[in-house]
Amino acid sequence: MNPDDPLLRILACPLDKGPLHLVPPDESLSVEEALYNPRLRRRYPIVDGIPQLLPASGEQVTDDAHEDLVKRMTP
Repeated sequence: MNPDDPLLRILACPLDKGPLHLVPPDESLSVEEALYNPRLRRRYPIVDGIPQLLPASGEQVTDDAHEDLVKRMTP
């Protein structure tokens, strides 16, 4: 997914309806592209360019993972 994609402006977290942030992939860490909600600390995967935004698709992240995701996410 491209950071300038207009779709990113309208996508929202299925739980709190707030904005999501794009987290680019990092091949050195084997981390895939995702959308992230820092308020709830939930990460939603992007599979084949399609955001998986069902509540069950999101995963809760640890404090360490949260810090890493916040550093990597695009505004």
